[in-house]
Amino acid sequence: MLKLEDVVMSQGNFALKAGFSVEPGRKTAVIGPSGAGKSTLLGAIGGFLPLRGGKLWWRNQNITHAAPGERPIAMLFQDNNLFPHLSIAKNIGLGIRPDLKLSASDQDRIGKALERVGLREMVDRKPGELSGGQQSRAALARVLVQNRPVILLDEPFAALGPALRYEMLDLVHDLSNETGATLLMVTHDPQDVRRIADDVIFVEGGRAEAPQPAAALLENPPPALRAYLG
Repeated sequence: MLKLEDVVMSQGNFALKAGFSVEPGRKTAVIGPSGAGKSTLLGAIGGFLPLRGGKLWWRNQNITHAAPGERPIAMLFQDNNLFPHLSIAKNIGLGIRPDLKLSASDQDRIGKALERVGLREMVDRKPGELSGGQQSRAALARVLVQNRPVILLDEPFAALGPALRYEMLDLVHDLSNETGATLLMVTHDPQDVRRIADDVIFVEGGRAEAPQPAAALLENPPPALRAYLG
């Protein structure tokens, strides 16, 4: 279980509070108005933003002050964070060893991840030689080789067209089911929520609310969420 205990996050004059738990294996959408703090929430959970207060727990282990690489968390950012001078295989290998001193078993893991996301034939290509969808798949493969029990997605597919975005969401859904990973995904699109989310965290007014079942929440949203959804 991922637990945020009286957590306070801040960036400049902006502050966000949260106190809730996310059950293992659940796929949770994080939604809310622009600037409400959705990315701030994920950045704090991932360890890229220090907490101003409170504690963060994973399976009864306090990870509040753990560095990002020491957390049981893999994060996929909006820009995919691929290095243009490295091959796709090496970009994925960074998820295993930042120094790229990869063993034969590491190479095997990379190959299997590439195959799982449909890029086995692209192993030696650079990111600039791939389409936007293929770059998203490569970034997802890097998350896959890390084999972390929690995956954070900060709108990595926002720049893709609807059909390709849905394809990537379906792939994320399948991978999450296969690995049993806990998934938190920032999105602006209610259709994304309906497509893959079990639960919803609504972020608004300086607070990230506790997860609620997605289907019921979208069918009968509270006033603030109804105003956001339109």
